Amino acid sequence: MKGIRLRLVIVGLIILILAGFVFLRGPTPHIQIKPETLYSFWKINITNTMITSWLVVALMIGLVFLASRRWELVPRGVQNLLEAIIEAFYNLVVSIAGENNGRRFFPAVATIFFFVLFANWFSLFPIFNVIGLGQEEEHGFVMEKVDLGPLPATYVSLSSPSQLQGQTIDKDDPEAAQKAEEERDKGNFVGEIRPFLRGVNTDLNTPLALAIMSAIFVEFWGISTLGFFAYGRKFFNLGGLLRGIRRLSPSQVFQGVVDAFVGFLELVSEMVRLISFTFRLFGNMFAGEVVILMFTFLIPLVLTLPFYGLELFVGLIQAFIFAALTLVFGMIAVAHGEPPGAEEAEAEVHKTQTTESQLVGSEQ
Repeated sequence: MKGIRLRLVIVGLIILILAGFVFLRGPTPHIQIKPETLYSFWKINITNTMITSWLVVALMIGLVFLASRRWELVPRGVQNLLEAIIEAFYNLVVSIAGENNGRRFFPAVATIFFFVLFANWFSLFPIFNVIGLGQEEEHGFVMEKVDLGPLPATYVSLSSPSQLQGQTIDKDDPEAAQKAEEERDKGNFVGEIRPFLRGVNTDLNTPLALAIMSAIFVEFWGISTLGFFAYGRKFFNLGGLLRGIRRLSPSQVFQGVVDAFVGFLELVSEMVRLISFTFRLFGNMFAGEVVILMFTFLIPLVLTLPFYGLELFVGLIQAFIFAALTLVFGMIAVAHGEPPGAEEAEAEVHKTQTTESQLVGSEQ
């Protein structure tokens, strides 16, 4: 019986693969890194990723409002789920950073985590990258027009047994202009689609903005904990070099040069951190979008679904990595160096030790 069921499942999968390959394939997807501009206001371009980011923020605010509008002492339902998620993440932050630092770091770290996670998962809805404005070109998709009254609309025709993929006109085709004119004479639309919605983190600007905000919080935590000058010595540690020059001590000068070089490396690592943060998130999410688009074009239905599941996992991991690294760098910032007054305290300790040794010597 199990063998028969397995065979039926295999046959069903083969039928779905063939049906998707023959009847549901679209044209070769147009992939570009730069987000599409939907509207220009003065010198400001409103892109589809900006629209998506506003929508993500609005949906998150709406979700929290709906979950907390009837706040109860004993939570249940959606409130219970929301509290459980936030409490679990808070406990994780506190377990890493401690109670005091955990309370300081949690708002920024949690905001980064939930925004990136919600944006990554929201971009998996099938309305992304397929519905938008048509931009007429001499190349691109060949789309059929639909009369919806005052709203002109177009759609890309799917494949059929006679044509196994949607029709496109290549940019490099020497007869592209002539073919485009022929299609327009037939009443079709030739051009590209500027989708209304596109994944937020597939726009390089969004991961860069998140990386900059993460760096601002990290530097603020470090400065507010250690003091401006004490924290600044992490990057500009010239005290040993100046003391060595003043005392004409070659060993101290050499040690001072080493300390100054280490500080320079710390400064470079802070800058490189912005690049690594940005391209890690952007690269993973853009690659995931391309994979889903290509498998939707190659074999719809069957092989696309596993990659949706993979992207759910990747979206969670990338959000956690971004937030966790922000937390770790924050811990490094507040733990680095000595607090204000450390040099005076060290001098006082040395003075006390000298006094104690003198007293011991006199007693002997």
